[in-house]
Amino acid sequence: MANGIGAKELTSIGGEQKKIREENTVIIGARDLDQQEREMLRFSKITVFTISDIDQRGMKDVVDEGIRLASQGTDGIHVSFDLDVLDPVEAPGVGTPVAGGITYREAHLAMELIADSNLLMSMDMVEVNPILDNRNKTAELAVGLICSAFGKRIY
Repeated sequence: MANGIGAKELTSIGGEQKKIREENTVIIGARDLDQQEREMLRFSKITVFTISDIDQRGMKDVVDEGIRLASQGTDGIHVSFDLDVLDPVEAPGVGTPVAGGITYREAHLAMELIADSNLLMSMDMVEVNPILDNRNKTAELAVGLICSAFGKRIY
């Protein structure tokens, strides 16, 4: 990770220094972490919102807090959107499909809130696997989410 956590071969790309502070790193929608991931996150300053947090608090509250945390002391935020956070019904073309993910509307709401914050500086969208996709459903959803993050609205 750009915050210095992980394999040295990856974290040292571009130099040894951390590029992102742990306290500015926010994970939203976690629901299937292995034991090593759980341990690493527990001992870090990374904020993790699970799918249960979204169920209990609502996507708007979670994303608003995530934006606040990620942007503290920064000029803006980077969003790395991993499509396997979505329920496989919504996004079948991912490498690690796990039932119980966020919905199509929750994902778009999150991206709309990010656009509304005017803090988005960069973004990546990962985990589209065309071989596993169903009639390009996941890829088209990814494009729609990117458009929402950059301000596209219905009206």
